[in-house]
Amino acid sequence: MIGYLTIDKPELKIRDYYQYKGYYCGLCHQLRRQYGLRGQMTLTYDLTFVVILLSSLYEEKTSMRPRRCVVHPIKKIPVLHNRMTEYGADMNLLLTYYHLADDWQDERSLPGLAGVHLFHRKAEQTAKKYPRQTAAFKRQLKALQKLEEQQSQDIDAAAGCFGHLMEELFVFRQDQWEEKLRRMGFFLGKYIYILDAVEDISVDRKKGLYNPLKELWESNREQTEKFYELCGQMLEMMISECCSAFEQLPCLCEADILRNILYSGVWVKYRKLIKERV
Repeated sequence: MIGYLTIDKPELKIRDYYQYKGYYCGLCHQLRRQYGLRGQMTLTYDLTFVVILLSSLYEEKTSMRPRRCVVHPIKKIPVLHNRMTEYGADMNLLLTYYHLADDWQDERSLPGLAGVHLFHRKAEQTAKKYPRQTAAFKRQLKALQKLEEQQSQDIDAAAGCFGHLMEELFVFRQDQWEEKLRRMGFFLGKYIYILDAVEDISVDRKKGLYNPLKELWESNREQTEKFYELCGQMLEMMISECCSAFEQLPCLCEADILRNILYSGVWVKYRKLIKERV
């Protein structure tokens, strides 16, 4: 359910692309530093977006250091790091941990069980640093689990649970920007959940797994294009609300990168799905 907030590379300036890579690699190195190799396995585009957004909003002093890694063993690459990188790494691990725990709870997924055991100790330690975010994660996942048990087809309610989870994650601290950050996080969270449900609909139907879009699919099974059109309309509403909140934030630094993701990058995965399935 993570990894949809990425860049649209062809539409990004070369300078901004390398700046984005610097933040992405910075988050990767921070995960390695805080959580070892297992931490690097949890790296996502979504939390890279959060790091860039918060770095821009709070005008964080960012350092750049050339570093090597497994992916780039010969030539050093520029790695960007600041306080938000550390926060992003912590949230990345917690989000991954609770996502794996949810997979194990819902599907008795062996990868989910393995992930829970792999990250349990580190996740519990990190959770103590962020009681507000952790409480929200647990509360919303419990509410989502209840909807899944009821086989609820209320996509707004199900997506809303993940939206409320993400809104708490977006709030680094409770200040004058909290309301706008919450709105951004809420609608981006709903977007991520809905797109994940769209992507998984075929597999979930075959395996008998929960998906709040099953009824919509069944009512349009003879009109596949109609199903994806309706889903696209829902996704557009979520992104519209998110972008409206974003434009009210004083994000000047990295604004081109953030707008590339919000106005174009978020549609990369959806366009690929439409091309493959319609």
